[in-house]
Amino acid sequence: MTIRTLQQVIQSMPTSDGAGVKLRRSLGSQRGLYVDPFLMLDEFSTDNPDDYIAGFPSHPHRGFETVTYMLDGHLLHEDHLGNRGDLKSGGAQWMTAGRGIIHSEMPQQTEGRMRGFQLWVNLPANEKMKPAWYRDIEPHEIPQVTLADGGTAKIIAGSINVAGVVTDGVITGHTTDPQYIDVDLPNGSPFHYYIRDDYSAFIYLYEGKLLVGEPNIARPLATQCGGVLSAGDQITVTADNGPARFLLIAGKPIKEPVMQYGPFVMNTREEVEQAVRDYQNGTLTT
Repeated sequence: MTIRTLQQVIQSMPTSDGAGVKLRRSLGSQRGLYVDPFLMLDEFSTDNPDDYIAGFPSHPHRGFETVTYMLDGHLLHEDHLGNRGDLKSGGAQWMTAGRGIIHSEMPQQTEGRMRGFQLWVNLPANEKMKPAWYRDIEPHEIPQVTLADGGTAKIIAGSINVAGVVTDGVITGHTTDPQYIDVDLPNGSPFHYYIRDDYSAFIYLYEGKLLVGEPNIARPLATQCGGVLSAGDQITVTADNGPARFLLIAGKPIKEPVMQYGPFVMNTREEVEQAVRDYQNGTLTT
């Protein structure tokens, strides 16, 4: 058994996207700052409607997947396929852009807190042009388990083993085998997660403080930071000086070139240029 260590800390950076939605970006905040197969992680969290009210009007994607997970608030997803999803507090949506999708995500509130995350998951070359797919995930569909040492975990994708009982998340069976788990720990409580040692893994801490690794050599991780983990078959973290909440995200690396231009993620420059032409001439989704 090898316990993973904290290999790199990525401080999230303030930025904006869509029509001016304010957010913090960790993965993807710099070109090439990826954890294969994960390309970008945004956190949006504000009580000021001016920071989110303009939303994310209609825009295209090709070549990857997006996962939006809402802690507080209400967004409406609509796309060219006719999908319509009400993303409310505690819910999520999983969208495979594949060959192409054009969608919008617009706030359905004019006041109150808007808080959540969007993750981009790369697709291998042989899946980048597959048909688009969308799944709306209601809050009650996301399994929540009580952890052996205290705290809870919500399993959006992948699975978790607690005392020999395996609980699967909503999303399973994808090529990159993504693991997406929202963990809430009380002060001093440890969390142990067993994982294939060849999978990439990182933690995004959005409340509190964590110690990452074996207790005697653990490194601290601060709020609104991403922690990239070393190779190993066990992840061990402990809530430090109060409760902590974090996302554990892991998956099978694709190990292919990444060429990204805005909302298009392909393997070569020529493929990205083709995506731009397809969008301009109206054939991105056909």
